[in-house]
Amino acid sequence: MATLKLEIVTPDAKIFSDDVDMVTLPGVEGEMGIYPQHVPLMTQLSAGEIVVRKGAEDFFLAVGDGFVEITGDRVAVLTDMAIRAENIDEAAAEEARRRAESRLGEKLDDEEVARVNAALAHSLAQLKVKRRQGR
Repeated sequence: MATLKLEIVTPDAKIFSDDVDMVTLPGVEGEMGIYPQHVPLMTQLSAGEIVVRKGAEDFFLAVGDGFVEITGDRVAVLTDMAIRAENIDEAAAEEARRRAESRLGEKLDDEEVARVNAALAHSLAQLKVKRRQGR
């Protein structure tokens, strides 16, 4: 069976690199399922959840905004945040969400609003992924 080479990279490190069967990504137009031999595509990634299927196992990662390049046998994800589900600290993510939401009520300039919105998106993505794992 054909596979995809999935690489997920942040400014700090390569978070994931492996051959996988399928990847589900949060694109700006909605969720995308990527299988081997997918049509080449470059698109924007939205903060959310990446689901990676390898054999009978699924892996879940919380990701921030970024870009995705897809070729027939490769998916390259460049993002500002990527955390595997088992590495997410739910209490810390919940606290970050509360802080970001309270900051949005303050008088902020455009740059601060963008930073706070990004922090909020990161914490919400982490909470979504972590809470799915709890089920």
